[in-house]
Amino acid sequence: MDKGALVQAHESGAGAAGGSFSSLRAYGRALAQTPRRLARRACAAASPGEEMSRVRARSGAHMARKLRWPDLVGLGLGGMVGAGVFVTTGRATRLYAGPGVVVSYAIAGLCALLSAFCYTEFAVDMPVAGGAFSYLRVTFGELAAFLTGANLIMEYVFSNAAVARSFTAYLGTAVGVDAPSKWRIVVPGLPKGFNEVDLVAVGIILLISVCICYSTKESSVVNMVLTAVHVAFILFIIVMGFWRGDARNLTRPADPERNPGGFFPHGAAGVFNGAAMVYLSYIGYDAVSTMAEEVERPSRDIPVGVSGSVVLVTLLYCLMAASMSMLLPYDAIDTEAPFSGAFKGRSGWGWVSNVIGGGASLGILTSLMVAMLGQARYLCVIGRSGVMPAWLARVHPRTATPVNASAFLGVFTAALALFTELDVLLNLVSIGTLFVFYMVANAVVYRRYAAGGGAAWRTLAFLAAFSLAALCFTLLWQFAPAGGAKTGLLAACGAGAVAAVGAFQALVPQARRPELWGVPAMPWVPAASVFLNVFLLGSLDRPSYVRFGFFTAAALLVYVLYSVHASYDAEESSGGAAAGALDGAKVQDEDAAGCKV
Repeated sequence: MDKGALVQAHESGAGAAGGSFSSLRAYGRALAQTPRRLARRACAAASPGEEMSRVRARSGAHMARKLRWPDLVGLGLGGMVGAGVFVTTGRATRLYAGPGVVVSYAIAGLCALLSAFCYTEFAVDMPVAGGAFSYLRVTFGELAAFLTGANLIMEYVFSNAAVARSFTAYLGTAVGVDAPSKWRIVVPGLPKGFNEVDLVAVGIILLISVCICYSTKESSVVNMVLTAVHVAFILFIIVMGFWRGDARNLTRPADPERNPGGFFPHGAAGVFNGAAMVYLSYIGYDAVSTMAEEVERPSRDIPVGVSGSVVLVTLLYCLMAASMSMLLPYDAIDTEAPFSGAFKGRSGWGWVSNVIGGGASLGILTSLMVAMLGQARYLCVIGRSGVMPAWLARVHPRTATPVNASAFLGVFTAALALFTELDVLLNLVSIGTLFVFYMVANAVVYRRYAAGGGAAWRTLAFLAAFSLAALCFTLLWQFAPAGGAKTGLLAACGAGAVAAVGAFQALVPQARRPELWGVPAMPWVPAASVFLNVFLLGSLDRPSYVRFGFFTAAALLVYVLYSVHASYDAEESSGGAAAGALDGAKVQDEDAAGCKV
């Protein structure tokens, strides 16, 4: 019998005898013990060995290790290209950055690459499907991991809903129909932003949900084929933009009386606000890290797959943004479908708009497929950890995929895409993404310097001080009046942050060094990632923080009322079982033997 099945049978059998949710009286007793359970579980950190053995065994069947670095690069390209660039470019250009959106994409790409290095170190060292959730669970404990996991699920569900609604617009463009007005049903009485029913978006999400319940390797092959065709469309867009575009559009608005001109019409603040919005375009490379459990050689394939896909996508995004800015003045760009809309009304070039609409629709399909593959693996591992229902962790023995998590998230995403408009979704997605990347960058530093607890407080003090310096810099940038005083204060904050990193590097030795692959130039690279993520967070608007605060508070309430008790029960049911621990160790040994380095 499979060792994973033995561990799972033992734990489920132990938990069946009783627990916090066996009756209303039992739940009442559990709630009365909430403070003690929070103190015990909130900062409880799992070990990497436990994540790769006993925790993973709760899924029953194992995911098959069949992916290599070309699969990961293809998944990264498919996941990123199409999702953000066909949804956010028009809005970021029109509302914030103007033609300077090219620089916005470069800034967001640099931030994504630095974060990708942090993800890669964890994924190589601990090749499990949990991504950032697992990384924070072994570093900062269960509560930080749960809040991060909640934001991860939020970012995927919201971005997938936004992209699916954009698919409706581009599909309509491909067939020559004004889809937003023809294919969406307006429901009177509902508030604006929630009153347009999009059945096409719902249908495409449900169809992809059915598809990803089959083999991951076959899904990767399909993605590779679709991505190759989609990249050909992207190259076509770039060539057409530079050929048919006008360089004067890079500095000249369509209505100079109402809108400022220049390459940076809204200044540096507009560029960084645009960078925060287009960060949605880079959701996808973190999904590649969730495939670590299905990769043949993690130490070779993951670094190439994650970082390589981010570099390629950044280059494509910058070229696409430049070509779009040359086609039309920034204040004449269609925010719903910027690329295909650029050719509408041009004599003899209407067919180009249809081609671009078809290519964008294809790219959106690949991005949805990869994102939904990733989100299902996140939720699967969250279910394994005990903080969510265990049935979400089940891996189907025949398909080797997390079927329950895939189906659940598919239905939830479809329900959101049915009503909610793009502008309600996008900023909330960006703030969730930036928060998660900020936490992972901090986790890399902490794990390198505080392993074993020797320099834990000094490392935490550095991380807090550096984040405070980044926050002060951001607040000064956003709110201080222009002038010499602002420049001096910004320089002081920047110098203080650099000095803090240098002092920390000189005074605190690394407690551990990765055996296979590690972030280069420690602690400078993750520190730069922390600083950039804080800065981009400061570029978002106040309503985004209000929504983010409400969502985080709701996640915390779920943790207090359900997750901490479910986790406590899981610990109690398995903590005293030596046989379970022995089986877990055997599972880990078997996995280590089957995972090539």
